[in-house]
Amino acid sequence: MNSKNSMKGNTMPLAETGFTALRVSRHGAVATVTLDRPPVNVLDAAMVRDLFRVTRTAADDQDLRVLVLESADPEFFSAHADLRWMFEPEELVALADDEGDPGLNPLQQLHERFRTLPQITVAKLRGRLRAGGVELAMAADMRFAARDETWLAQPETRMGIFPGGGGTQYLTRLVGRARALEIVLGAELFDTDRAEQYGWINRAVEAGELDAFVDALAHRIAALPPGVAEAAKEAVDAAEASGPVPDLTEEARAHARVYPAPRAVVERMERALAAGAQTRDGELALEDLLDRVPYRGL
Repeated sequence: MNSKNSMKGNTMPLAETGFTALRVSRHGAVATVTLDRPPVNVLDAAMVRDLFRVTRTAADDQDLRVLVLESADPEFFSAHADLRWMFEPEELVALADDEGDPGLNPLQQLHERFRTLPQITVAKLRGRLRAGGVELAMAADMRFAARDETWLAQPETRMGIFPGGGGTQYLTRLVGRARALEIVLGAELFDTDRAEQYGWINRAVEAGELDAFVDALAHRIAALPPGVAEAAKEAVDAAEASGPVPDLTEEARAHARVYPAPRAVVERMERALAAGAQTRDGELALEDLLDRVPYRGL
């Protein structure tokens, strides 16, 4: 974990301005990062760059204790990573972190930066989060969701690939091997009750109570004596025999067998975009939309 880096002399605080795809607000030792990239908060190049900036700055912010991640859109926490990367992989490659593990792809690098922040990170979930969007949420230390107003999915197998932004590793750590395979291969949309039952989220909270619940928890943690939460996070991570992430590099190697995708998969995703994927209407029922677009030439 990068926690020791937070004790360097660099004390630049996490700024509140200058972002393109998100907003940052600060209340004492708690910062809130609000994803705000219409129409559906796609994890695209602008969002990835902004999130890299957030993680780099937060890592060295000695006064920051808790970081809350939320969405400005009540219908979409984050739809997924940009589907155009299916047929424009060079744009994704160009986002690589020069300081990150070269064996990981850029989304893995980003999510690992977020996961290894010294601060306690909390994802406050409303709306739909799929694929890269749910992988980002899983990189947080905790996840709380608005009951009956939040849905999670790893639909990548419906797209001809499988989760490659840390999803297979984070998910298995949270829900276990059998349920991880069900989520990945079944590629269904999970409601909050089932996600809570499986351990995908910490807790489903009544929608009208979610903001107050997360705010109270964040400020309670931020008020702990300096170093307590950070040390507790390190100790809990150490309790996992193989480390907090068993083998992200193996996920990267396996994902390279399916991405960049073969032409038949790419052409299908082009037709899916033309049919409404990555628009608000299409994303409300993305799984059904994908099922209506057949493969050709496989």
